[in-house]
Amino acid sequence: MEQQATAERPLADGRAVTSSAGGRLRSREDEPPVRVAAAGDVHCRVDHRDAIVASFAALRDQADLLLLAGDLTTTGEPEEGAVLAEACRDLGMPVFAVLGNHDWHANRRDELVEAIEVGGDVVVLDRAHRTCETTGVEVGVVGVKGFVGGFPGSHLPDFGEPLLREVYAETSRDVEALERGLREIALCPVRIVLLHYAPTDATLAGEAPGIQAFLGTDRLAAPIAEHEPTLVLHGHAHAGTFAAQIGTVPVRNVSIHVLGRDFHVFELPDHAAAAIH
Repeated sequence: MEQQATAERPLADGRAVTSSAGGRLRSREDEPPVRVAAAGDVHCRVDHRDAIVASFAALRDQADLLLLAGDLTTTGEPEEGAVLAEACRDLGMPVFAVLGNHDWHANRRDELVEAIEVGGDVVVLDRAHRTCETTGVEVGVVGVKGFVGGFPGSHLPDFGEPLLREVYAETSRDVEALERGLREIALCPVRIVLLHYAPTDATLAGEAPGIQAFLGTDRLAAPIAEHEPTLVLHGHAHAGTFAAQIGTVPVRNVSIHVLGRDFHVFELPDHAAAAIH
């Protein structure tokens, strides 16, 4: 990982990501934006420890919050999680993460999360939400891994063999957790959804069509469209596309393979909270 960070320019509709105006409505020009560093698919490995630690260290003073969009490790071993914990130690900013499919490979989820969260520098959000205050702004983050299920023309139905129906049910649990979390953070001025799997096929452009059903599902899009968070981040689609939208909500694929750098730094204005739906 060779760390680079850039700030994203405003969208045409002026909603979330911007490198100008920030702060509360009463003095937007005078208050700084919230700088959110993000990356997915960092795939920590023990034999890459030094490079990973150095890359994360370069983020100090460059952001106010760090969000990691899954595939934190290569095979889900706790030793790999310990590399991430070391890299995030004393960064001077809150760090939130979700797990990805690689992080489940060794089937040692609890041990892995314990290794990542040791010392308290990283919080793994698993169908959960957290709030933090940075630059005087309350930021709410909802984190779910997400799961497969497909998009128009390739949806997995809730029908047939019990194993396939359980896949559908697992995705349903993520959708329900996302909905609950967005309700809980509805009054936060800045609200971010952190996923691993994609909630729209628009950020999968570039991936082989035959595998897109395994890269996410637009079933995750319904709570996003309803609650209109400030920003949605995901990874997983290494050959996908960086930018898309769900309605007016910016969706960004922050897989480092798509970014072409180790992190992207978003500058988020302090939106007034949306109405509770």
